[in-house]
Amino acid sequence: MDGFTPVLWPEHTPPPEVADCRRCELWKQRSRVIWGEGNPKAPVLIVLDNPGAREDREGKDFVCGVRQTLQAEAHRAGFAAEDMYVTYILKCRPRYRYDKEAARGVCREFLLAQVREQQPQLAFCLGDTAVQWFFGDMDLSVKALRGRWHLVRGLPTAVSYHPLAVRRRPSLLRVFREDWELLKRGDGSPASNGADL
Repeated sequence: MDGFTPVLWPEHTPPPEVADCRRCELWKQRSRVIWGEGNPKAPVLIVLDNPGAREDREGKDFVCGVRQTLQAEAHRAGFAAEDMYVTYILKCRPRYRYDKEAARGVCREFLLAQVREQQPQLAFCLGDTAVQWFFGDMDLSVKALRGRWHLVRGLPTAVSYHPLAVRRRPSLLRVFREDWELLKRGDGSPASNGADL
């Protein structure tokens, strides 16, 4: 990663009404609600599918591979840590099988409220799941949408592959970097996709 050292981003405390949410079955398997991490006033909102591991087997905090890849490429594109806020379609880390549609449907409401409250300047969805649930269309894919801007609920939005996919398929690294560079330029004229709230 070109000498880049990943860091632990501070977690953002969830609102009290969400911290003990029991609207889907994930409350039975989660350790806590992960509202997001980084700077909640950042201009760039990064959306992933769900939180990954926060602690190793010994219970010590660590930066998982997904966040290592994300942070390294953000740094390479010229973003500072305070420029970004990372959040998730799911607000809990799943540990075993669950009703994905029901859980994502509940958490999507929280995500949309989060966007309205934080009012970022740009959004960056990573992976098909994040794209489909953020855009509100289950037929969409990163492959079809990447490389250009989209207007989603009034928010200029770019998309790319999930950092885990990039780690597993190094051939995706080039386009992943291109998408970060698009995001850094922030100069696209968004095509009209998705309904405004």
